[in-house]
Amino acid sequence: MGKTVESLDIDVNDVSATLFVTLYCHALESQSKNPILNDPMSVELVQRLNGKLYHSDQVLYKRLVRGRLDKKLIVHIAIRAKKYDQYVRDFLKHSPEGVIVNIGCGMDTRFWRIDNGRTSFYDLDLPEVISIKKKLITENERYHFIGCDVLDHDWMSVLDRHGRGPYLFIAEGVFMYLRQRDVKSLVLKLQSQFPGSELVCEVFNQVWLRKPLLKKMMDFKMKKELHLGPGATFHFGISSSEAMETWNPGIQFLDDWSYFDTDEEKLGWLRLFRRFELFRKTQWTVHYKLN
Repeated sequence: MGKTVESLDIDVNDVSATLFVTLYCHALESQSKNPILNDPMSVELVQRLNGKLYHSDQVLYKRLVRGRLDKKLIVHIAIRAKKYDQYVRDFLKHSPEGVIVNIGCGMDTRFWRIDNGRTSFYDLDLPEVISIKKKLITENERYHFIGCDVLDHDWMSVLDRHGRGPYLFIAEGVFMYLRQRDVKSLVLKLQSQFPGSELVCEVFNQVWLRKPLLKKMMDFKMKKELHLGPGATFHFGISSSEAMETWNPGIQFLDDWSYFDTDEEKLGWLRLFRRFELFRKTQWTVHYKLN
């Protein structure tokens, strides 16, 4: 798998920079006591990236190398990754040769966590992100990279050439950074081009986006606590888990999930939030069938 990182260009946009946050959360949790997520590949990648990020002039990268991340964030990111892994495993139980498309994959190493020896797996992200990933990880006959903006629907032609389906599309921590019209256009395109596919995606509560004070609180947290750039802000939100059903009669809501639904002990008192719908569904996951 290993490739050199000497010539690695780590200059990416503000949203893409979150890929390093997610990667380091996975690695740090994997090395903790009683880890929520077992992700040895992320540990290996972090060890190889540390030198490169340490010499960056970005505060975020220096904090990552020193492991200076909020423990609650690490736990939340790990719980989310574990749940999305389970969504994939459940899909592969009834479709062992199914095709998984990881939209906005970043540096995620999910293929190595869920591989059943039969699935085809596609990591999709912006060309500059995939360029970084290609210098660290090698593709194989069932694991492929697609370097393309998810909103440029031409990337779907790659699946038409190589994948026969059925398809599961996962979008973990992606859609909230996009505009509503773009998310809707993408989902409807997936529905028309891959009928019968499934979509698992993380969403944000539009209530928090419509109230200026709540939006400012969210932006403050992302920029001040995580040291993300001004471009890393949320735009897309929905009012309920069933909201996307109104986009087309064939879109069928299957289930939803929130961080606070888990009984993970590391969540501590935050598990109480499951009792309050506004907090349970601040940022959560929805699962649809695209009929």
